[in-house]
Amino acid sequence: MIEPGLYVGSVMHRRSRPVRRRFEYRVFWLILDLDRLGETASALKLMSLERFNLLSFYARDHADGRDGSLRDKIASLATAAGFAADGRMLLMTMPRVMGYVFNPISVFFCHDARDRLTAIVWEVSNTFGGRHSYVIGVDDPDATVLRQRCRKELHVSPFIGMEIDYHFRVVRRGDRLTIGIADHDRDGLLMSAAMTAVRRPLSDRALLAAFVRAPFETGKVTAAIHWEALRLWLKGARYLNGPAGDEKSIDRHSASAQPAPRQGPAGLTGASVTLDPRRRNAGR
Repeated sequence: MIEPGLYVGSVMHRRSRPVRRRFEYRVFWLILDLDRLGETASALKLMSLERFNLLSFYARDHADGRDGSLRDKIASLATAAGFAADGRMLLMTMPRVMGYVFNPISVFFCHDARDRLTAIVWEVSNTFGGRHSYVIGVDDPDATVLRQRCRKELHVSPFIGMEIDYHFRVVRRGDRLTIGIADHDRDGLLMSAAMTAVRRPLSDRALLAAFVRAPFETGKVTAAIHWEALRLWLKGARYLNGPAGDEKSIDRHSASAQPAPRQGPAGLTGASVTLDPRRRNAGR
């Protein structure tokens, strides 16, 4: 079972082709119980809720970025897709650091009233201001390793096209948590990323130690994205515009759903369902 807390670890990225590239950097995340945000923040001096601090959490950094309950927004996505979300809801994300944040991916773990994990919402953001939530059901909530799959709906990297299947993996072993994401195209594995972390108590002392270990991590993530893009371009990787083209505006947030994955002879199956076709991201 995943528990709230501070998760300290690293992120590894590996690109297989046409340019081979691997890099890794230190990072930390928070896993927050969205029903206990006020209680969590009130016990800390170095982290605040909806106001500036060394570390802070703003609900508008997620979903559609508008006012309103973040928990209710994610629960609505889950229930619209047919998954119960009336129990605990946990969010794995990076907080704002000195007021700045960019989360390439945040993960919501939705539970039912019996505290059984029913769905995972993979919230992916790009550097162009777009955000897409992939709502995927959990077939076996007691499994140590959870595997999920969906079709790419949001243009993220200018060096990776849209004909991609995402393969997600969550490994839970005690206080250790690993989250893997792999991009597969028609030729197989294209790129993979793995976030590995160990849970620590969510205390001021632990937060300060995490900050010293990985200072200004959110700015570092943004800088790393653009630096790696430049390196790929210099090595000859082809730049790809999103399906809508540079001049087209896009919705800030869209969502799609996937049934709970079930193993079969051909692997994970399940047709994608768009929650609201009018809000489907055009894909920049």
